[in-house]
Amino acid sequence: MQHQSEVEAADALAALFREVKTEIGKIIIGQDEVVKSVLIGIFSNGHCLLVGVPGLAKTLLVQTLAQVLDLSFNRIQFTPDLMPSDIIGSEILAEDRNFKFIKGPIFSNIILADEINRTPPKTQAALLEAMQEKAVTAAGFTHQLDKPFFVLATQNPIEQEGTYPLPEAQLDRFMFNISLNYPTFEEELNIVKNTTGTKINEVKKLLNADQIRYFQQLVRNIPITDHVLEYAVKLAAKTRPNTALATPKVNQLLSWGAGPRASQFLVLGAKCHAVIYGKYSPDIEDVQAVAKPILRHRIVRNYRAEAEGLSADQIIEQLF
Repeated sequence: MQHQSEVEAADALAALFREVKTEIGKIIIGQDEVVKSVLIGIFSNGHCLLVGVPGLAKTLLVQTLAQVLDLSFNRIQFTPDLMPSDIIGSEILAEDRNFKFIKGPIFSNIILADEINRTPPKTQAALLEAMQEKAVTAAGFTHQLDKPFFVLATQNPIEQEGTYPLPEAQLDRFMFNISLNYPTFEEELNIVKNTTGTKINEVKKLLNADQIRYFQQLVRNIPITDHVLEYAVKLAAKTRPNTALATPKVNQLLSWGAGPRASQFLVLGAKCHAVIYGKYSPDIEDVQAVAKPILRHRIVRNYRAEAEGLSADQIIEQLF
């Protein structure tokens, strides 16, 4: 897959993005914003947290994505008794009396971490370490994970009984926090029509692991003007209460703001957003387009914001 120039490669990525969305649309009806965010996450080499009630096709979306991108896929159901070794693998004593490492389900390109808040912090930490380091340490040896490596974790926002909410520091590892909403009436009609008959939709494989790695590098190479770069960093800095750039509103409503990882993801996300919409350099609109899913899990509202009924998204919007 050789492109004569990066401009040609950027055009190819924009065209591929549209094709991938169309293929996924054969199986997943609606959820356009969600599919877009997940694809930006993959091409920016970030991870995503999907927050939505059961039955909104979170698992199906990830499976379909793995098929279209021709990547290996594993689903791990997080439960209170899941141990780190159940994810990363463990050492066993082989017949030749030597220890042998048996790889766990994390050795795959796409991991669906289902209901990540149902498992204790020790097991969450094993997954989150792998997400950050792209490697796993077992019995003193480091094992590199397959590349590209992409984690989609899901969380059910309804019942919080007996769950272990991810601490802020762990949430920060996720590039995007994506909210899934109920489908519209028309979308739901289509979903029911397509899933209660005998017709089975097949999807085509459009990419492979090497091409995805190539495009991840391309996204990093996209030039960005100082003006847009400063805007992205300022946007993240404005969320930090009682600092130089914080707005009076932020000082009133937030008890904690986004760290430097948010600035990095805002720039990477804006670069990717620009390319998939046919631009060769991001502008301020691209930063704003990815700002909500990047910032919403990195700001902590205080009691005043909760009392006024202000959501994280509304507070982020005021910062534009």
